[in-house]
Amino acid sequence: MEKKIYLDNAATTKTKSEVVEVMLPYFSELYGNPSSVYEFAAQNKKALDEARLTIANAIGAESAEVYFTGGGTEADNWALIATAEAYQQKGKHIITSNIEHHAVLHTCEYLQKRGYEVTYIDVDENGVVKLDQLEKAIRPTTILISIMFANNEIGTIQPIKEIGELARKNKILFHTDAVQAFGQLDIKVDELGVDMLSASAHKLNGPKGIGFLYIRKGIKIRSFIHGGAQERGRRAGTENVPFAVGFGKAVELAISTMKERTKKETELREYLIKRVLSEIPYTRLNGHRTKRLPNNANFSFQFIEGESLLIMLDMNNICASSGSACTSGSLDPSHVLLSIGLPHEIAHGSLRLTLSEENTIEEIDYTVDKIKETVEKLRNMSPLYEDFVRRR
Repeated sequence: MEKKIYLDNAATTKTKSEVVEVMLPYFSELYGNPSSVYEFAAQNKKALDEARLTIANAIGAESAEVYFTGGGTEADNWALIATAEAYQQKGKHIITSNIEHHAVLHTCEYLQKRGYEVTYIDVDENGVVKLDQLEKAIRPTTILISIMFANNEIGTIQPIKEIGELARKNKILFHTDAVQAFGQLDIKVDELGVDMLSASAHKLNGPKGIGFLYIRKGIKIRSFIHGGAQERGRRAGTENVPFAVGFGKAVELAISTMKERTKKETELREYLIKRVLSEIPYTRLNGHRTKRLPNNANFSFQFIEGESLLIMLDMNNICASSGSACTSGSLDPSHVLLSIGLPHEIAHGSLRLTLSEENTIEEIDYTVDKIKETVEKLRNMSPLYEDFVRRR
């Protein structure tokens, strides 16, 4: 197949043409600074407010609770660092999980070096946070629980509502990294008991370089970027109007098509999983079998290296990954796969395929055929596999 098959939508998505179209005027025609007082700038302020309202409506929040950021990573950093600084008189203890995105894990490491204590909660073999362990970890000095909505590598959806109830019962702030879940799952912050939520536009067919942090009204966390009075004095810097407008449009499209889009993705995902597990021996599916993102399938193939598999799939015009795009340069196995109990040698042989509504059954068939062919070729080159077959 000469056409490029893109199956790495957890890393990033194609910016939709409708999104690009609404953004373009704000680069060259409506270029006013929304903080200025004249009418030319007021058009941009209105566009910014409309985009913010669209996003707020999508999560059942108020417009004044949504703050634009430079992306999901900034939003995660802001939620953790600003909360830690604002509530340190109450305590310096934070709870998170072992399978968080590095935007959270590395921020926690940063805080630990500055005197904060962090408890990392284990997950079960499906990647679900152990609620009993989380509850036992709560102390009088706990100021924040940060658990991702759905994992970016294995797709497992966490029991967010139960965590929210636990946090509220103990009067602890609850942040969730919803970068992978927003636009894929129905999220209503009040129903879930979420106090802060991070998301990013480029994961749902919006532009790269913009995200948002939802901060529940009444939470007194500090500014993260200092300077002017933008974003109601909490995030300085001239607002990125074109990208905010694009983000708003991407959210509008994602919410309006969510039901039919995720239904198609789920059907393709199930077909993909069924073929791979039934046709390629010594393979396992990583993550929860049903409580997973509609478009996520993560496999581990014994006796092969995931990097070799990726390179050979790329030679066949298939774009995939072995885990988070943010750690693609690392030779270490995925911390997520190790956390669910996989040994190093199996974790190294992982493949993440994340679909979109644009993928077809023909593309999935071609991909599975190439995976089968490639896995067989790599195993035939493996002395470990040869020894395993001999001993059977």
